[in-house]
Parts: sequence; C-alpha cells; structure tokens
Amino acid sequence: MSRPVRDAAATVGTGPLDDGSAVAVSSHQLASQAAIATMTAGGNAVDAAVAANAVLGVVLPDTCGPGGDLFALIHTPGDQVPAALNASGRAGAGASAQRLRDAGHTVVPVRSRDSITVPGCVDGWEALVGRFGALSLADDLATAVGLASDGFPVSNELAASLARLEPTIGGQPSAAPLFPEQRPPLPGDIMTRPLLAETLRAVASGGRGAFYQGPVGRAITDVTDGVITAEDLLRNQSQWIEPLGTETMGLAAWTIPPNSQGWLTLATLRIFELLDPPRDPLDPAYHHALIEAYRSVAWERADMTSDPDTASLDTSSLLDETRLADRAEQIDLALTQRWPTTKALSGGTTYLATRDRTGMAVSLIQSNFRGIGTGLSAGATGVWLQDRGEGFNLRPGHPNELTPGRRPLHTLSPTLWTRDGGAALVLGTRGGDQQPQFLAQVAAHHRWAGLCPEDSQLQPRWSINDITHPEPTVFLEGRFAPGTVSGLTERGHNVAEVGQWEVGWGPVSVISMDPDLRGGADPRVSTSAALWAQ
Repeated sequence: MSRPVRDAAATVGTGPLDDGSAVAVSSHQLASQAAIATMTAGGNAVDAAVAANAVLGVVLPDTCGPGGDLFALIHTPGDQVPAALNASGRAGAGASAQRLRDAGHTVVPVRSRDSITVPGCVDGWEALVGRFGALSLADDLATAVGLASDGFPVSNELAASLARLEPTIGGQPSAAPLFPEQRPPLPGDIMTRPLLAETLRAVASGGRGAFYQGPVGRAITDVTDGVITAEDLLRNQSQWIEPLGTETMGLAAWTIPPNSQGWLTLATLRIFELLDPPRDPLDPAYHHALIEAYRSVAWERADMTSDPDTASLDTSSLLDETRLADRAEQIDLALTQRWPTTKALSGGTTYLATRDRTGMAVSLIQSNFRGIGTGLSAGATGVWLQDRGEGFNLRPGHPNELTPGRRPLHTLSPTLWTRDGGAALVLGTRGGDQQPQFLAQVAAHHRWAGLCPEDSQLQPRWSINDITHPEPTVFLEGRFAPGTVSGLTERGHNVAEVGQWEVGWGPVSVISMDPDLRGGADPRVSTSAALWAQ
C-alpha cells in the first residue's frame, strides 16, 4: 500500500522496506506522490521520474520547469553500467562573446537574453520515455496537467520565493498566475497555472515539436531577439552518453561527465577514502578530510568542466586513480592549506530519485538555474527560460568560452551507484556550487560512517559559499558539536556558524539499496517527501 502524506515529519524517511517496493524521494510531496501513483498504474521508474519532474515544474517554478535543462542516470537490473542522458541545451546561433566583450562585459550578463540557452528538458523527457518508458509521455504528464489546471497549495518556500521574485518577474507575460490577486501568494493559497497547463497538454499530444516549433519556440526567438533561432530549436538537445565512474567505498559510483561538474563529487569521495580518516562524524578530522578533499579538486572546475567537444582534458582522466592519489598526498590531515581559485555559480534546481518494484532506478536532476532562471518568460506559455549561459565565460579561446552551439559548464551533479549489476544508491541535490559538497557529505555519512539514509540526512552540514577564495569561510550548521567546531578551527579553517537547519543546503534526496532498501528525504525543506508503495 502507499504511504499517506500527513506532514513533512512523516515523510522524511521510509525505514527498511521489502525489496519489491517502489520508492520515490523528491523535494515536494506532490511530486513523490505522482511518482508512486505512476508506478502503481503500471509505469516504471523512468515514467515515475518524468511524472515527478513535470509536477515539480508546476509546484516549484522557482527551481525547475520545461524552460530548463535535464540530466539523468538510469540503471536497469543486470546492467553493469547505467545509461546516462545529457539533455542540456546549447548556446544559440546568435551568441557572441566578442559582441559582449565589445560592449564592456567581462562575464555573461545575468538575467539577459545572452544568458538564455536552448531548453533541453522536453527533449530529455521524450528521450527518456522513448527509450525506457512503459507508459506514454501523455500518461506521464497527466498529473502535472491536472495540478496546473485544478490548483495546488502554495508551500512556505514558494510563497517566500515569489515574494522575493515579484520585482524581477512581475511584469512578464507568464507572471499573472503566480501572483493571484496581484500580490505574492500566501502559504496555503491554492494556485493554478493555466498557461503552463496548456503548454503541457500540447507537449503530451505533440511531443517536442509542439514545444520547440510551437508557441514556446516562437516566443524564445522573440525574447532572445534572435540569439536563439528557429533552426537552433530544430536541433535535438538530448544525447545518450557514457557515464563517468569510479570505484569508491565498496561501490561503483557514476555521474554525468562534463559539461556537468558531477565529477567533483566522485573525486572528493575517492580522495577522502584514500586519506583514510576516522569514521566518526563527530571527529573534526573526518570533516577536515572531506573539506580538503573537495577543495583539492574544486579549484580547477572552471578549466576542466566544459562542453566535452572542447574540453582541455579527456573526461576519463578526471577520475584517474594516480591523479586523485596525488591530490590526497598533498593534503595535510592536521592543517588546511591554500588552493588556487575558480569561478562560483549559484543555482536553482530540483532533484529526484525513483526506484520501481523490478529494481530499475533513476537519478534525475532538472533546473532553470538562478531560481526561476533569467526571469524572462517564453511569452504567455507559463514557461520560464533558464540562464545557463552564465556558465560560459568570455575568455578568448577558453574551452568554455560562449560560442554558438556549445554547451555551458553545468552545476547539475546527479549520482547513481551500483554493485554487481544492481543499483545500490541513488543520490542527488540542488545547490549550485554546493551540490558536490552536500552529496559528498551525505555519501560519506552513509557509506563511510555507516549511517542509514535518514540519519545521514540529519547530520549537520558544512558549506563553502565562495570557492573563489584561497582561504574560504567554512559555514557550519549550528548543530555541530563544540569539539568538532574547535577542531576545525585548530586545523586552520575559517569557520562561521549559521542556522540550525539551513533550508538552502538541500534538499538532498537519497534511495539506498545496500544493505537494505530505504529512502531518505531532507528535513531542511518542509515539502520534501520519501514515499513508497508495496
């Protein structure tokens, strides 16, 4: 039977489950419910992931939606390597780094037509369902269409987000449904999104053509003033690729290779493992090793994460064991050190994990970036356009220079872990730069310290906001033990305590199948939910 949703406290963990259970963990109860309902109706984990993603685009427009990009890892029982989908869009034919340099820009301007790249989400949905789905795309989008048409209760987080965003997006053609009664909604208000419902119905019946060559596509060319052309929108943005993987903590860990920064998560964890720190999360040496392992690779992200067609290093080399061992040897377990700097990126994202009764598992991440993206809508279609173009730079000749047809550096970092042909762990989060930081912490708590997924989520987290600084501040949730805090300070870290539970430091979603089947949602976000059906 399905677990009923009562409140956030009732849905943060599943506890041990029968191996034949279906599980879904996402950042919103309605999305987790949609995933479970889809699997109960005969869909598989892929159908459930698409259904949940579409719902999240309706109820959390400040994090994701069909105007953004998508990455996914899919494991089918018996396969040694998961399938990997890169559905991130490319810069339009009218993109020009030189034009921006001539105008005096040193970076791609935020919330501008030049930061809009072609949305890859809808292409991703079609690719996922076409290759793996047991249901049709129309079936998978039905719940999202219903919620957009009939309404859903506004969460505390969405109400606060829209209040902040109103000055930025209030005048856009798609804004009116987000501000009923010409004001930001209050928590508990019922919101409908009829413009997005119409767009989703068109995609359900007409697929990618209805999106990219329909009203949304025409609006994109208008909004970007031709930076993205109709010809750009004809090009399918999704691509099946080889995942990037390494052996760590007893499992094969997989992620999306560049243009995703996902390799940072796996590199951090392998270096952490090579350091062989204590297995107690209360020990400051444990967190020091994690922090230094991350910093030892994060500094080179800007130069190593780009469109693979123009990468400066073969992606398989990023997780080369000799390379990671060399970084581990440079780390002092008694003292922090200076590392070179890199570029920081923020982000607005959603992540979800599904696992069906057969053992198929999906790790899916989807984003508009910078919250609601550029803050520009594709006309009156309910679609908000991403600003992933901010991941480019304007440095002549750089592999990540803004160039027509090129994919930008992406913060999205899903992971999927396997053992002996079976899925063992599905793990991901939102959080821009912080994604590898949060994922490494939860994975280490679970796989190194031996905590269950729920307890791994409850552990206090650290976050480095400014990875451009050679001696950054390490922010700590206020629940760290005093001895852990003082131990980090003694090792040379600049630490600062923040709130007890930082809402923006997640939500992480996790499904573990090793040693038993469990799901864990992040208590930092009130709408997060881990649900199951037997």
